[in-house]
Amino acid sequence: MLIHSHPGGLFAFSRADDASDKAVIPCLFQALGKLHGTAIMTSDGAVRARLYDSNLDRRPVELVSVAGHDLLFWWDSDAMLGQKTRRPIAFTSGMTAELKRLSAALIGVSGTGSITGEQIARMGFGHLPLIDFDKVEIRNLNRILNSRLTDAENHRLKVEMFADAVAGYRGDGVASPVPATILTREAVLAASQCDVLFCCVDTLEARQIADLISSALIPMFDVGVAIPTRKTKEGEGVAIADVCGRIDYVQPGRSTLQDRGVYSPESLRAEYLRAAAPDAHRQELEAGYIKGLMEEAPSVITLNMRAASSCMNEFIARAYPFRLEPNHRYARTTFSLAACEEEYFAETEFTSAANPMLGRGAKEPLLGLPILSPPKGCKK
Repeated sequence: MLIHSHPGGLFAFSRADDASDKAVIPCLFQALGKLHGTAIMTSDGAVRARLYDSNLDRRPVELVSVAGHDLLFWWDSDAMLGQKTRRPIAFTSGMTAELKRLSAALIGVSGTGSITGEQIARMGFGHLPLIDFDKVEIRNLNRILNSRLTDAENHRLKVEMFADAVAGYRGDGVASPVPATILTREAVLAASQCDVLFCCVDTLEARQIADLISSALIPMFDVGVAIPTRKTKEGEGVAIADVCGRIDYVQPGRSTLQDRGVYSPESLRAEYLRAAAPDAHRQELEAGYIKGLMEEAPSVITLNMRAASSCMNEFIARAYPFRLEPNHRYARTTFSLAACEEEYFAETEFTSAANPMLGRGAKEPLLGLPILSPPKGCKK
């Protein structure tokens, strides 16, 4: 993309731009092939772009999004009407109208994920790919929204159950099930086509993949909850030490979840070893919602709702700013229900390591991982 400024404020391609493109774009195709485009930017940061094919036929880029501390969206259809996109006010019907033009990928459709997905759908997002490989079970009916006894009895996929529920109040085609783990090519491609990611998974490996997808230029909101325990004074049992949650906003080009210590090579290895062990099921339960306590069906829907609501409000604050302070001060939010505290961490409090995934896009192998390469003999 060749981009230049229009300091005078013209939010349209001029005749001079057309003449310049006619001279330059053919040279780009001669040198590089593929697809090329040009863009203009006005002094307030608004961007408008268009693409050319090898025949020099051009088409507008419908949406140019900027994923920074704030989320900005510039629509070509608005510019065609002779106006720049005006940011809707948070919590209004104008916000709902714009969300219908956007897509959000939901990675994980279980405890926090189903609650986050319910908000995404009812807020009005136009497309919602649901990524999860798991099935509904009796033991998780107490925390997965829209799940029913018949879903568990019939071993329905969570994504299919949830997509049907969304169709009941939004109509067909809004929620699309992707019955696969995020560690698969199918799921990565589905997530990569969206405007924003919501990560609600319970394994570090899945978070790592979501983190890599975000680095390829998609903003992400990651949510997690935990209930650590402690031994009682008598030493004969356990008691709740805290009830806490975490919401991270990850923007391309800045600190990742790995930079922030959400996972590390050591913790990923430990997770793998735990899952590969013969007694993995017991250990997974002990490492679940309530740390160190065997609990098949933890009653944590209130905690999940608290965290999922904070996650969605964080998105609204970024896309339709309403805070009294700049958004860069809220890269991470943590809360403790036991201590009745909420803390915030600015982006500057995290150190960003070199990120080879930044802007990688769809270059093969996807995310730099050979395991995500297309099967031999299949088209990319």
